Amino acid sequence: MTIAPEKNPQTGICQDVIFPPGDIYSDEPPLESELHLRQIILLLTCLEWLWRDRNDFYAAGNLTIYYSPYQRKSEFFRGPDFFVVLGCERKTRKSWVVWEEHGKYPNVIVEILSDSTADTDKNLKKTIYQDTFRTPDYFWFDPNTLELAGFHLLDGEYQPLQPNEHGHLWSQQLGLYLGIHDGLLRYFTPEHQLVPTLEEIAQQAQQQAERLAAKLRELNIDPDTI
Repeated sequence: MTIAPEKNPQTGICQDVIFPPGDIYSDEPPLESELHLRQIILLLTCLEWLWRDRNDFYAAGNLTIYYSPYQRKSEFFRGPDFFVVLGCERKTRKSWVVWEEHGKYPNVIVEILSDSTADTDKNLKKTIYQDTFRTPDYFWFDPNTLELAGFHLLDGEYQPLQPNEHGHLWSQQLGLYLGIHDGLLRYFTPEHQLVPTLEEIAQQAQQQAERLAAKLRELNIDPDTI
């Protein structure tokens, strides 16, 4: 009698199948809402702009992390909403495969909570990130209730981060604060300045140009002739 290989009920893939290294696609489900998508894009694009001159990090959103000790795609994988890995090559990846990345796990993880994921994010995932990933900084944010919490790994256990006078939480790994601005999770510099988006930078430049033009007109100078 032939016994069929046992399949992982989560993926339908035979558990004894060992996939070759590299080129493993992400296996993450669609995001909960447009708000979740916008929040992840905001975290990604602002950090990439701020660190535009750096080539020693990788940041991604809704991407699978494969971490099987047996190098199997069919077991041990998680997809944080947003994560950052430091000390690695900055390049495009289809997924983060730990055994192909010198055993590196994320240095920072952010989960965007929803009604269907909050319990998992606050319990199961928190335990995995603490005990297996050993991720130094873990945050979660609820875009609906504006709940924000952060943890730093100390002596093998997550310790809650205490907000500063602005309500911001310090990420030791990023060298930045995370805090809420206009209902969204944003980065703030150590000097508490908001890290802007490209659109905000363009708006600031436009406003400065308009102020300069107005000042020139006060001096009877046509700014269009300069």
